Parts: sequence; C-alpha cells; structure tokens
Amino acid sequence: MDLSHLHFLVVEDHDFQRAIVISLLRQMGAEQITEAKDGSEALGKMRLLPPVFSVETGARSLPAQADILICDLDMPGMDGVELIRHVANEQLVRSIILLSGLDSDLISSVENMARAHGMPVLGMIEKPVSSQKLSNLIARFESIPVDDQRYPAVHVDVEQLHAALRQDQFIAYFQPKVAFDSKQLVGFEALARWRHPEYGILSPAAFIGMAEQSELINDLSWRMLELALLERQVWRKAGIDTQIAVNLSLAYLGQVGIAERITGLVRDAGVAAERVILEVTESLVTTNMAHVLENLARLRMRGFGISIDDYGTGFSSMQQLSRIPFTELKVDQSFVAGAAAKPNLRTILDSSLQLARKLGLSSVAEGIEKEEEWALLKSLGCDIAQGYFVARPLAANSVIEWSRNWAAQIPLVVSAAA
Repeated sequence: MDLSHLHFLVVEDHDFQRAIVISLLRQMGAEQITEAKDGSEALGKMRLLPPVFSVETGARSLPAQADILICDLDMPGMDGVELIRHVANEQLVRSIILLSGLDSDLISSVENMARAHGMPVLGMIEKPVSSQKLSNLIARFESIPVDDQRYPAVHVDVEQLHAALRQDQFIAYFQPKVAFDSKQLVGFEALARWRHPEYGILSPAAFIGMAEQSELINDLSWRMLELALLERQVWRKAGIDTQIAVNLSLAYLGQVGIAERITGLVRDAGVAAERVILEVTESLVTTNMAHVLENLARLRMRGFGISIDDYGTGFSSMQQLSRIPFTELKVDQSFVAGAAAKPNLRTILDSSLQLARKLGLSSVAEGIEKEEEWALLKSLGCDIAQGYFVARPLAANSVIEWSRNWAAQIPLVVSAAA
C-alpha cells in the first residue's frame, strides 16, 4: 500500500514513543506526518492547515483532514478521548488507530464512542508499537466504505430534501443477506441513497436524521418501499425470487391506515406479503404507539415479516420485543465488530441469539466484515449474515449479476468459511 498520499496525525505525549511511530511510518513510505504531544496541540496544528477546495465545485472550502489519526489515550492536558470528540465534530480526521496499554474494556468503550461519532476505527495497538502491527491496521484504511469516509463534508437542509423528493433523486441500493449454514442467498435489504446533483451518491448519514426530524421520513419511507418492490419484480423475471427488507420508522408506522396502504402497494406489485420484511428501528420513540401496534398487528396477520432492527442500541429492547409481533431479530453491527477478540461483545451476541431462539425469531447479524466474525456468529447459531464480508450495498443494476455469481461460487464459499 502506497502511504505517500496519506496524511497522518500522530498524537503521543511520550517523545520517544512518538518518535518511534513517526520513524516506522517514514520507513513504510509516509511523507505527510503531523505530530503533537497532546490533544490541544493536535487541534491547533490541524486548524492552522489551509482549507481544501472542492475540485468538483471549485467553490466550497472544506476543512483540512488527516487520513489516519494515531492517538494515545492517556495523556496530560487534553487526552485522546476528548480529542476524538473534537476531531469528529470538526471533521478533521477520516479514521483512527488507538495506542494504549489500558484495560481492554475501556478501549472497547472508546472505540464505540468513536464509532458513535461516525469515526471509523482501524484498530488498537498495545505499546510498544511494531512495524507489522502498524502496517496491518493502516492497510484497513483502503477498505473503509466510501459511505463512512467523511470527506468532503456535506451540508443539506429540509428544503433540499423536499426538492430531492420532488425530483426523484432518491434511489435504492441493496445489500445481500445469506444463510450461515447453506450460504444460500435469502434476500436483500433496501438502503436509501441520495443521488445528489453536486455531491454524487450520499449515504443515509447525510440526510436520514433531518428526514426523521421532519415529516419527510414518511414520504421517503414510502418511496423506498416503491423502489424495492419495483426492483424485486425485475429480479423475479430473472429467476431471483428472494425476500426484500425495507426500513420503516415508528413515526411512519404511527399513521392511521398505513397497514392498508402497504398491503395494497405490495399486492399491486404482485409480491407475496411473506416475501417482504419490514425492519423497525427500535431506538426511535413515538407518541403514536397505539397506531404503531395496530398497523404492525395487521401487517403481521397478512403475512409480512417484522424485524427489530439495530437490536441492543435502544433503551427499551425488551419492552419492544414483548409488545410487537416480531419475526426477526437483527443484531446491531456495533456488537459484531471486533467481537471475535472481545469477550464482552461475544457474551452480548450469545445472549441475544439465545433470546431470539427462545422467542422463535429468525436472527440476523449485520456489519460482518471479517472471516473471524463470520466464524464466530456461525458458531453461536446465527441464522443470517449481512455485511461487507458477503457484499457491500449494490446498485440496482448490479443485483442480478452479483446473485448469479454468488450462486455459482457457493461451494467455494462453503469451503473457505468452513
């Protein structure tokens, strides 16, 4: 991997340790390195760098960014934990490598905090730093999904969302879901993307929050369901008869009569309700829970699958499971990432999957990116896998070809993952 084009920010209060990291980076070919002894100095240096101008527009100035922050956590003055918050809020860094000899549970907590801020964490290195450990983590930078790369910064408002819906700028990408045991394709999840005329394809992180704060989430949810059903008709004609999963917010499901609208749309598309899974995000709150429960009960009676999405990230998981007729439990990716090396995450996964089995629910693990994560979830008895280890979200015109290629290589996949 060529490191000459990457900008590194090395923050370490111990002069000797910092010098070692910088020396190793230069030996690996790094040319752009900013160093600092604590968080305050790091922020000061990054803020003084000249802004970067958008090549596409020639007008918008963007904050200068370090591609990889290599950061100690326990430092006098501004420690690494506070620094991560600042660089995330100001979009000064694209990814992080943690340096520390602290307790693994504490490190895990900091990783989760960084990811909650939208910062990809490439991994953690215990001191002393070695060339092999460092190069292995830096190599992961190339695999950061484009959706997670926070450069360039994008700012949109409600009026732009309104215009995008009117002009049909929202499209669907589709991420495959495969069975752990057979490796057979079982379905796709439809994921919203915005084909922005200036910024290109935008992920939900750029617009879902604002859509949820306004009533636009209702129009967007309906459009995504329409797009998913239209694409599934195309797949069916090509001989690919799979489930399709679509995300719906509780706010959307809180509308009176929405069950009838959804049922009618699916029926008119010629799709059996049993082939449609409606994923409900458990962390959202609504004041219309009576309407939500009414709609979900009707949808379930008509054969739709109901999935509790992002399980474990909300404040009322058990309550939701007790009152909503779910058919599927989808474990959030924050519990999957790194679980093979973290006993506490493994315990959470194991207990979640056991709960799903006892409740008679199908289980899905999302965010599987590595072979060791696949192997762990399979050993724990998870039913369905979803994540970059299987495939990244696919543009609609790539689904049929990918599905045929996957079917053709299943014997090879079984052998590799066995």
